[in-house]
Amino acid sequence: MSGGFTSSHLVYLVQSIGWTLVLSALAFVLGGIGGFVVMLARISPRTWLSRTALVYIEAIQGIPLLILLFIVYFGLSVYGYQVPALVAAGLALMVYSSAYLGDIWRGCIEAMPKPQWEASECLSLTRWQTLRLVIIPQAMRLALPPTVGFLVQLIKMTSLASVIGFIELTRAGQIINNSIFQPFLIFGLVGAFYFVLCYPLSRWSQSMENKLNVSNR
Repeated sequence: MSGGFTSSHLVYLVQSIGWTLVLSALAFVLGGIGGFVVMLARISPRTWLSRTALVYIEAIQGIPLLILLFIVYFGLSVYGYQVPALVAAGLALMVYSSAYLGDIWRGCIEAMPKPQWEASECLSLTRWQTLRLVIIPQAMRLALPPTVGFLVQLIKMTSLASVIGFIELTRAGQIINNSIFQPFLIFGLVGAFYFVLCYPLSRWSQSMENKLNVSNR
């Protein structure tokens, strides 16, 4: 043991929160773009495209995120690509997020009443116009609570990036603990910081879900 917990350690932990948020935002935004494409493919009337998207979703959801991190970070290095830890973590989380968000949004699209589609056909709207002008705006309201709920899980899953050396909140806690060996204090603080990040989002998601249930009644 070399000394105790100091203010510099606390500052280091707080600064690492920024990298956790950067990684979370990167994964969520890029995963959202990928998830939208996956969702469109999943609801496509073309059977081959829908089945391809289904295989992608099931494959990614069936692989632990840790394995995806190893594949991207260590796998690409075999072929001579030295990928920075932030890029590797962002890519792995993007792929992971796209499968889950695509599946969440697909369910919300398919939950829209069938008469909405039929009415759009009567107005001679194309399938894309129906989605863009009628279905997606309504489905967004339904999709918001589970999307925010997934964001909460994504923030917590960024802790796995520590295994490839990316210095986010969990990795910063490990580094400090290795120097002063006060695990209860260090990881208690790390857990408290994750709670502060995630709890407001969890409450927001729950609040939106409750409002949605009330309005549906």
